[in-house]
Amino acid sequence: MDVIVIGGGASGLVSAIKAQEAGARVTILEKNNKCGKKLLATGNGRCNYWNENQTIEKYHSNDLNIFKEIYEAKKNQVEDFFENLGIVPKVINGYYYPYTMQASSILNALLVKAKNLGINIIVNTKVLEIKKDTVFQVITENKVYVCDKVILAIGSKAAVSDEDIYKIVTDLGHSLTLITPSLVQVIGNDKYYKEWAGVRAEAKLTLLEDGVEVKKEMGEVQFTDYGISGICVFNLSGIIARGLSLKKEEVVILNLVPWFLGSKEEFEGWLDKKIKEMKGYKIKDILEGFLNYKLGKVILNLAKIEEDTLANKVDIKKLADLLGNFKFKAVDTKGFLKAQVCAGGVPLSEINPKTMESKIVKGLYLTGEVLDVDGDCGGYNLGFAWMSAMIAGENIND
Repeated sequence: MDVIVIGGGASGLVSAIKAQEAGARVTILEKNNKCGKKLLATGNGRCNYWNENQTIEKYHSNDLNIFKEIYEAKKNQVEDFFENLGIVPKVINGYYYPYTMQASSILNALLVKAKNLGINIIVNTKVLEIKKDTVFQVITENKVYVCDKVILAIGSKAAVSDEDIYKIVTDLGHSLTLITPSLVQVIGNDKYYKEWAGVRAEAKLTLLEDGVEVKKEMGEVQFTDYGISGICVFNLSGIIARGLSLKKEEVVILNLVPWFLGSKEEFEGWLDKKIKEMKGYKIKDILEGFLNYKLGKVILNLAKIEEDTLANKVDIKKLADLLGNFKFKAVDTKGFLKAQVCAGGVPLSEINPKTMESKIVKGLYLTGEVLDVDGDCGGYNLGFAWMSAMIAGENIND
């Protein structure tokens, strides 16, 4: 059986390996000049390829019940797969990296395995169209390839400029859910962002969508001249982008004193006590004891408090509210080119989760980012790429 895998990224390489091991003759068609270009950039070049904290809650889809079948089938096989490729993991706070802390180690292991199995890899080859009669015709810019089955591992339009990346699947009859950028920086429209640019600070984040709480995160926020960034922000960004596209109001509430575990009223009491204990201090000096001075300056400006004001002269209630419930209104994200992944894609209801075969085109298999599954930061998106690819490759002869 001749199988063509379209896309030599994470899910493409794994599905090709599994299909070749299942007895197929596999050819990978990759549009770039080498495979795994995006894989090399993951985890800031370190490739966070898995996470020991595997829960359904870390993944997002319009068909989570179908995703669960894929997840349950393969979640316990990913670690063994990479160890069998020779990858020694380094686990940091549950995040799996290759011990070398270099993404090239993961890519090299996959390419060596593919070469040893005899998989044919053709680069600089962009697929324009797929036709299906009794066999598949995969039409590229220079040649028409004929095969029995096709695995589509084309990724998404995150971090690429190809707006027609999904045309191949829609031309074959598949539909798409709403596609938005995810794991991306969030933009606001207030005028004071230049004052906090460059600050990194721990915070608790609560996302309100049309005033209703939808998700909480905690971590280091990167304050920028356009808004906010950081892993905790990325984990909210997919919901924000989708909500904004549906004309919903997206507001992130930042608790800038996450170390204080009491209530809002208790924090007001703590701050009042602190001010009284530090009699004669200016409010800016008290804030600098627990808050970055740039953030402190922004807070005081918003509270209309001069930074040289004596602390016992300030409105404690107003100040405490800004520190514990700072409102950031999102108006946009940095978009697809800056996004690590996309939310949305081909609905899982259009594939068989036991094989990843299309229910619309027999012999067509779909894996990875082209499907309507995305995950939080921490190796979850690559996790889905591996799991879906393993299923597709192993069941290619069904």
